[in-house]
Amino acid sequence: MSSKITFNELRKIKDSLPDGSIRKIADDMGLEVETVRNYFGGANYTRGKSMGVHMEPGPNGGVVLLDDTTILDKAREILAH
Repeated sequence: MSSKITFNELRKIKDSLPDGSIRKIADDMGLEVETVRNYFGGANYTRGKSMGVHMEPGPNGGVVLLDDTTILDKAREILAH
């Protein structure tokens, strides 16, 4: 399921996560920690992979098109608790 979000909104979600959340999401999904960080706007492709995140310039940091929202959904679940 694809989704659209502004870059600033995506970064705000990442920045709001409690310590250790990125690692928890990575462990739960069987991913490298850097892959999850890349999903939230990181750029370490030596240790992590791209996760279907496409950025388009614009207001609020631009628009981010997400091919898969699973990581975002897990981050929102963590924030809801």
